[in-house]
Amino acid sequence: ALNREAFRQAVVNTLERRLFYIPSFKIYRGVAGLYDYGPPGCAIKSNVLSFWRQHFVLEENMLEVDCPCVTPEVVLKASGHVDKFTDLMVKDEKTGTCYRADHLLKDYCKDKLEKDPKLSPENAAELKRVLAVLDDLSSEELGAKLKGYGITAPDTKNQLSDPYPFNLMFQTSIGPSGLSPGYMRPETAQGIFVNFKDLYYYNGNKLPFAAAQIGQAFRNEISPRQGLLRVREFTLAEIEHFVDPDDKSHPKFSEVATLEFLMFPREDQVSGKSARRIAIGEAVAQGIVNNETLGYFIGRVYLFLTQLGIDKERLRFRQHLANEMAHYAADCWDAEIECSYGWIECVGIADRSAYDLKAHTDKSGVPLVAAEKFSEPREVEKLVIIPIKKELGLAFKSNQKMITEALEAMGEKEAMDLKATLESKGEAEFKVCTLDQVVTIKKNMVSISKEKKKEHQRVFTPSVIEPSFGIGRIIYCLFEHSFYTRASKDGDEQLNVFSFPPLVAPIKCTVFPLVQNQQYEEVARKISKSLTAFGISAKVDITGTSIGKRYARTDELGVPFAITVDSASSVTVRERDSKQQIRVNVDEVATVIKEVSEGISTWADVLWKYPTHSS
Repeated sequence: ALNREAFRQAVVNTLERRLFYIPSFKIYRGVAGLYDYGPPGCAIKSNVLSFWRQHFVLEENMLEVDCPCVTPEVVLKASGHVDKFTDLMVKDEKTGTCYRADHLLKDYCKDKLEKDPKLSPENAAELKRVLAVLDDLSSEELGAKLKGYGITAPDTKNQLSDPYPFNLMFQTSIGPSGLSPGYMRPETAQGIFVNFKDLYYYNGNKLPFAAAQIGQAFRNEISPRQGLLRVREFTLAEIEHFVDPDDKSHPKFSEVATLEFLMFPREDQVSGKSARRIAIGEAVAQGIVNNETLGYFIGRVYLFLTQLGIDKERLRFRQHLANEMAHYAADCWDAEIECSYGWIECVGIADRSAYDLKAHTDKSGVPLVAAEKFSEPREVEKLVIIPIKKELGLAFKSNQKMITEALEAMGEKEAMDLKATLESKGEAEFKVCTLDQVVTIKKNMVSISKEKKKEHQRVFTPSVIEPSFGIGRIIYCLFEHSFYTRASKDGDEQLNVFSFPPLVAPIKCTVFPLVQNQQYEEVARKISKSLTAFGISAKVDITGTSIGKRYARTDELGVPFAITVDSASSVTVRERDSKQQIRVNVDEVATVIKEVSEGISTWADVLWKYPTHSS
């Protein structure tokens, strides 16, 4: 644990010193959970997002939209966020400081397991079980555990209140009257769902299709710790893939089917096993993953993260436990990345079924549906229920509306059973859930029949598969996975290096004149100009410091290639991690850098092609 914290401190110190990111509003002592990205951080974020667009939006022909952050209350009421988007919170009874209840329990269990030498095997097993089902606990269970373990406020050791839900959305009001409440969006998904009808039309009324959005989301976290991993404003990149609920196969599934990576199914978590390597084709075939479309996206997410530079040994896909699933999901897998804070959820891949589109259809009155046209009209039997409002009104007065709605909402079996009872007995008991009572329906109050109809199409609400990416979390894990230290040439200090792949590196290349003179600086500027023309970010460093110091400075920013101008005709190119150098002609060097930084050729390819230079 000590090593982990020392490692984290080394990474964070380097990141803050080199302005990858810094606490926001620092001169005013900052605000918990808000950070600014400085120049190299911004460049990395921009590279990650443009790779995301290439890997998902372009590859799958997704429809990208950009919706506002401020969202009217009615939208988030329909989606369930106003009522359900909460975390459980406890308060210090004396000072009023708030904490996330599950975090206190998690910290207690982890601390005990790591630091208590007298812990019996039974107790250790019990604590591990609590950690495994943490997200599964209800408010009462969580409260009972906190009390049972005697957990108090971390800062003061005061008593804590019982856990109660706190809504994580930032509230605001739209316009000056104060009569139109709104919220800062907690996810970007709702903007896509409310536009479904237009997007479906834009796509030629065809399914499946996917819409995508990159944008800011806001969550008023209870007590943000963990640096960049738990923030109050963050960038989300989300995909909503709309599909026919009766056909979740995917035409490109075979392209990912043989990929093998660490998966952690529900059963394995509950029975205390660890994650194991499974091929995604196998996982779908065995029903561990619900369907091909979900499996396809899990495979694509694996490729996306590993190509960015995430270590595949510290990446796993964990299935949500039954209780932990969001209020709408049918199945859900998180891409979790291991860093010094433990396993962190960075991408959620959820099958949200038809929950959102149905909810917005009900609330807005606009049908958000798709249709499958039949080549030949099909004959179907339709259930027809006609409540006789006059008779129901006479019998039930003000309750008539509720009873009418309950009769119309009957499923086929219930309706046919009711019809049979009415025909044999003339009356029947009928339970109305909305009134919470049983009423007696007479034969003259409702007509129930089946009619044959010709249908030309089938109208349905599509299911949605949603991969949702926390960009800041992915970037932070990438920082940790890329960081290492190595001894300086004379061996008297440790130098920091970020081994970013060229794809995400903030600057692809630096150009150094070996010594300060007019001619070399001229060549350096010329090379820099041709790199810029190729769209490659380069930086000229003409400070007179030693070449070793200049290399160290760029290694610390994760710059993969350094060009040193030591003659007017040819230059050396140094690769960051191997420190190997090759000699290349001045007029060729920009092309070489373009090829290796865009992945057209590898460093090994150019190493073979050009003479090596030993410093």
